[in-house]
Amino acid sequence: MSDSTLILPDRRRRRLITGLGALGASVVLTGCDSLSRSETVQNALGATDRLTRAAQRLVASRESLAREFSTADIADTFRPNGTTNPGSDAYQRLASNQFEDWRLRVDGLVRRPGDFSLEALRALPARTQITRHDCVEGWSCIGQWTGTPLGDLLDRVRPTDTAQFVVFHCADNVYGGPVKYYESLDMVEAYHPQTLLAYALNGAPLPIANGAPLRLRAERQLGYKMAKYVMRIELVDSFASIQGGNGGYWEDRGYEWWAGI
Repeated sequence: MSDSTLILPDRRRRRLITGLGALGASVVLTGCDSLSRSETVQNALGATDRLTRAAQRLVASRESLAREFSTADIADTFRPNGTTNPGSDAYQRLASNQFEDWRLRVDGLVRRPGDFSLEALRALPARTQITRHDCVEGWSCIGQWTGTPLGDLLDRVRPTDTAQFVVFHCADNVYGGPVKYYESLDMVEAYHPQTLLAYALNGAPLPIANGAPLRLRAERQLGYKMAKYVMRIELVDSFASIQGGNGGYWEDRGYEWWAGI
């Protein structure tokens, strides 16, 4: 397998997700919820988040690409993580007929809200890319993804001028708890050419364990941004009314919202 630390010559990799950013991740992973809720820690994490996002945007263009690999680099099995089969009756009914009745709802701050079937998404222009998934837990895996560029879909629903963020609402209840997974991107990452709504992995329909029928691929972000089991996309001008107000399930528990790599 190719050296996963190499990058495209024209791209400077941001290496600032360390220090307090790593502390935020370790706090959640080790279950230290009291520390992750500390106002001092949260303020420090927020400052790091803003700094690292500004740093990447300063040194890399909006169109700079994550490294893409060859077919020889594809892992034999793409490692699943987190939820591998949402247990709700609603999801199981959709899976039982290969998601023929599934619809992706796109609404919020858009001029033309709509519902899209898998067939409709597959009929749109597609992109295929071989990229590396980097998990905050320390592992990486390379896979080939095919899907609809998110920006193309957004153009069809016509975001309003006030839309600032794209929120992904998912089918899986994290660790069987009461809260369904959710994540978000800003409009720059949403329109990045490698940001896909992926419905295929390694040339086959996306497996349930990896997020079927549809998952996000935002290749310049860490793995926790890659929402699986996407059911609805909502465009908003702030996160104030979205769960804990920080833009994602793990962000509400101490992770950085900006997870650029």
